[in-house]
Amino acid sequence: MSPCLVVLTDFFAVSNRALSYAAGLAVPLKAHLLLLHARHDQLLAPDEFGSYHTWAGEEKTRQALKKLAAAQAVPTEVEFSDDSIAETVREIIGERELLAVVLGQPGFEDAPRGLVARTAMGLLRRAACPLLVVPAMGWDKFPPRRLLLAVDGDPFNVGPHHRAIYRLLHALKGTLEVVHITDDEHERPTASALLASVTQNDLVEDATDAPLHLHERYHTRVASGVLTEAAQLEADMLVVVARHHSFMGNLFHRSVTAQLIQESPIPVLVLPAED
Repeated sequence: MSPCLVVLTDFFAVSNRALSYAAGLAVPLKAHLLLLHARHDQLLAPDEFGSYHTWAGEEKTRQALKKLAAAQAVPTEVEFSDDSIAETVREIIGERELLAVVLGQPGFEDAPRGLVARTAMGLLRRAACPLLVVPAMGWDKFPPRRLLLAVDGDPFNVGPHHRAIYRLLHALKGTLEVVHITDDEHERPTASALLASVTQNDLVEDATDAPLHLHERYHTRVASGVLTEAAQLEADMLVVVARHHSFMGNLFHRSVTAQLIQESPIPVLVLPAED
């Protein structure tokens, strides 16, 4: 079976903006799509749309998703779940080769601020899988060929999750550059240490033939510094390594990963690091 991209669909399935982005990636990645609908999750089935939780409403959603799947240019499955997103994703990981879970902005107005970021961080905490967060706007540059990896200066290990970015770069003939933001709270690491943490994770095919380009900048706020550099470099996708402490609930508002997911105008690929 081909590898799969899981797309989280909101309660109004036809308004899911992340689907077209995922379908576009599935072609060069030789992957298929799985549209996941969890009926009792705040992002996918918000409580304020209680009328849609009726049998008739859920059947309407089921038929809409099947129609949506049939309209895709790549093989597409549909899965409905009574469990949480994380529990369902863990089951999928055990059954399929999962490249990434794709999230988009919710398809309903007045969504609570940070809802997608909280959903993403919760998934990282409970399922530890690569996530691709697609903003409502800002992904008109397709396919993404200029990837920018944000590193914090400490060694990291993304384990088998390196395949997500490796396959993207290989399939799209893309490039990877590295950015590190120095602020007032952390000591500045050496350039060699920064680049070594990247090459040791096999994120690129051969760094000796094409040396990684490192961008080091100072900014009082790390997330803002990363996004400023991404804009200046005209990056198509931002790649972030999420450490375990960054997606713990009590540290949510201090997490640079959460801030980037919430604020980035370009897609963000989040790779969970192994402790």
